[in-house]
This record gives sequence, structure tokens and C-alpha cells, in this order.
Amino acid sequence: MPDTVTIVETPRDGFQGMKKFIPTEEKLAYIRALADAGLRHLDCASFVSPKAVPQMADSEKIVAELQPLRSGGVELIAVIVNPKSVERAAAVGGLDVLGFPFSISNEFMLRNTHKTIRETWPVVDDLRARTEAAGMKFLVYVSMGFGNPYGEPWDEDALLAFLQTLEDRGVSRVALSDTIGLAHPEQVRTVFERAIARFPQMEMRCHFHGRPSDWHYNILAALEAGCRVFDGATGALGGCPFAQDKLVSNVPTEGLVEKFESRGFETGVDASKLFACAARAREIQAKYQHG
Repeated sequence: MPDTVTIVETPRDGFQGMKKFIPTEEKLAYIRALADAGLRHLDCASFVSPKAVPQMADSEKIVAELQPLRSGGVELIAVIVNPKSVERAAAVGGLDVLGFPFSISNEFMLRNTHKTIRETWPVVDDLRARTEAAGMKFLVYVSMGFGNPYGEPWDEDALLAFLQTLEDRGVSRVALSDTIGLAHPEQVRTVFERAIARFPQMEMRCHFHGRPSDWHYNILAALEAGCRVFDGATGALGGCPFAQDKLVSNVPTEGLVEKFESRGFETGVDASKLFACAARAREIQAKYQHG
């Protein structure tokens, strides 16, 4: 029986990189098309301040309108940043997973949250407790997980110590994130081999950004190391708007499907429908990327 991989589609990550506001109905039509293509894990919203990320101002509407997808086995995921985020997510209802971005780069945390890593640990405890009390799963995105652009030192042992602290505080789901495309295959392979061996009870996801010419090397390294859950964005839509001036694209979901299935893994995705979605993603990028 073929092995399977889980693909988490991240239209939210794609949308937030666009400068012009994408009409809510256009976002919904696109996300529904992704679900119709067989993608069953959709990162669809972010409960951040509309002043900070105007593109996410319609998150309540997006989540409310996507509720019918859950009856077809679709898992809905959203990003949170503080207790108010959790309150908003719980109020709209119908979400399965809430994810909190937590960087191992102290500089990145200070720039984006005005808190140090040390000051953020109590925030993690609070958000996990609130999320689980509301009946949802809690996920931590370990951003800048493979290096940073600020000249801060990085090493595997420091990353594993960070994961150990997360596990000690009750976090059982993490997405190791290469936020700006700095990772290289040997580094990725070693990190995932060591992390999976050390934290066998932790659900370990791969959330990478990269360039069209080389993103697949890191993905295949993670796959060979035992990772089986991968984030992607159809059409390589978007990227992190907070990490640096120039966006580094998300990993294209259609590329993930091709790479995995060519190696005998099942993805459950309809490739022809997915390629149609990729064409729509490129249209969205062309229309809304620039303000």
C-alpha cells in the first residue's frame, strides 16, 4: 500500500503577501476550488489587526462562509497572535487548528511583536490554554527555523532546545519554517532526522519558502528524513510580508504533488483541478500583488 503525505494548503499565506485587497468573494471562490481539487487542510485566515494586515480584515467572513467544507472532511486552520485573536476565532467558530508564529530569531520577534523570545513563552502558554479550552488544536510555526537575515547565530542544537521547551510546555504540533529561503538540503535533512527522532510524539510539519529553481531540494530532503506533512501554496502564491523587503515565494503545491506522486506517495489531490487553481493563483498575483 502506498505511503501517504499530507499537504496543508495555505491560501492565507498567499493572500497576505498581496498589496491590493482581494475581494472576499474572490478569495472564497478560490479556496472552494482548492477544496474541490482534493486539498483537505486549508490555512484560510489570520486573526491579526486589520491595521497591521488589511488583507486579513475579512477573516471572520471567510471562516463563516467556509463552514460547509468541514462536512466534506476539510480541516480549517487560522493564525492567531494574541488572546484577542483566539477570542475572535472562537466567536466565529468552525476552526480546527489555530497556529501561532513564534520565531527563534530574537530580532524578528522584537520587530514584529515588540517582545523577546523569553517574554513570549508565557504568551505561548496562554494561547495554547485558550485554544484548547475552545476545542481547537494548537500549532506553533517555528519561523526563521533555518537561519535569519539579521546576522544572529543559528545552530541545530539551539533549534532542538527550542523544540524541547515547546514540548515541555505542552505543544505537540510544530511547523518548522524556512521563512525567507535560507535553508539548504543537508541542513534540512539533519534537522528533521534529529527532531523526528528526539520528539516522536510531536507532529512535525515543513513550511518552506523558496525560489522556483531550487525549492524542491529542501522538500525532498525533509521527505527523506521522515517528514510527512508539508505546507504549500498553489501557484507559489505570496510569501511572508514581514521578514524582508522582497517576498520569497511559497512552495508550489502543484510541484509538491508532482514530486511526491512521482516517488510513489499518495496525496489525494486531483492534479488537473489543481493546475486550474494554479492558473487562478497566477491571475490573483498579477492583479493584486502591487498596490
